[in-house]
Amino acid sequence: MFGFVESINRYLVVVVVVAVVGRIDSLCGCAVGVAIMSDHLNQPYHDDIDARIKLSIGTIQQSDDDGLFYEPRSLAFDHHRDLLMVVDTYNHRVQVFSCDDDDDEGFSFVSKLGEDGHRSDQLKYPCGVAIDHDHDRILIVDTFNSRVQSWSLSDQSFLSSIGQQGSRDLEFNYPRGIAIDNHHRRIIIVDSYNHKLVFLSSIDLSLLFSIGGKQGSRPGEFNYPSSIAIDHDRCRIIVSDNNNDRVQVLSSIDGSFLLEFGCQGDQPGQFKLPQGVCIDNQGRVIVADFRNLRLQSFTHEGHHISSFDCRSLGQPHGVAFDEHRGLIAFTAANRVHVIGANQWLADTFTWRPDRHRHAPRWMKQAISTMTMIRSLIDDGESASMSMIPNEILFEIFSFL
Repeated sequence: MFGFVESINRYLVVVVVVAVVGRIDSLCGCAVGVAIMSDHLNQPYHDDIDARIKLSIGTIQQSDDDGLFYEPRSLAFDHHRDLLMVVDTYNHRVQVFSCDDDDDEGFSFVSKLGEDGHRSDQLKYPCGVAIDHDHDRILIVDTFNSRVQSWSLSDQSFLSSIGQQGSRDLEFNYPRGIAIDNHHRRIIIVDSYNHKLVFLSSIDLSLLFSIGGKQGSRPGEFNYPSSIAIDHDRCRIIVSDNNNDRVQVLSSIDGSFLLEFGCQGDQPGQFKLPQGVCIDNQGRVIVADFRNLRLQSFTHEGHHISSFDCRSLGQPHGVAFDEHRGLIAFTAANRVHVIGANQWLADTFTWRPDRHRHAPRWMKQAISTMTMIRSLIDDGESASMSMIPNEILFEIFSFL
């Protein structure tokens, strides 16, 4: 058995070397971080930009052209349609990009939703977006209009809006974040200036209950909360409690307080105005530490893991995880940056045959077989085989 394993490892090393030498620019930015360029959308790297970034969308200067941004705030991946939706806040719109694996141009502009105004189908400084696949809709937090809009996911047409300025039921005051709790069929809205979370039924958008509502720093209280993410595996809500410089973890069942982590400061695990949050495929919490110019990652228990320096890019605001490819995308200044799979946090890529539906059958079968072999021999001297991520195997086999 050992001789068989050793032969496979030698073969893989040869294939990897040939693939890397012959086509190093296509290996998802592995080791060298080569940017994919397409006119002004996907920007080339400068010497001071972290090589782990796969590509950047937009330009340093703000613009209202298609595919460019003016202070984008948040973003969300549509894993079913291979799309990335970016809230282009100061342009009063949401832009949609294709992130199809077969698209050699990287992330290409597809369409946009909304325009500046107060009409029911217009937006005023939107800040949040969520995708509700169960009801085929896009939900946009229309911040300065104090409401939440619903748009069709299929044809991206306007459907309806709910909410108005105020502090009573179904009234909002500068709402910013939004998330879908599919397990409990709820939509949760971060009502920032009312210092609370509002829970709506995802079926008819009726009010279920709210938590918070009193500005404070005790457990379960908020001070201008900004963003929210759902940890479905653990039935938890993750909230960035902005002015308290902390992250609170609540039960998604009843909103009760579970734990908190972080405090004001610039040391690992501390925050200065935390903004966007997301959960990766390992249950790790990723936080956009706005004033500290970095992303920070934590275990699901709130223990600090590592930081990603954003000083050359600007203050990070929104962050999202792509379950399909293991990518981490975040907004900073007037651009969106995409960190390649496994380039910051290990094991952010999990190959699933149904998600790589564009790959030919023989490739899926080959990689499935290799995955099975690795699971049998992933120990000791054969561990080098398990160091080859599946996304690299896809690249290798695409040249055979």
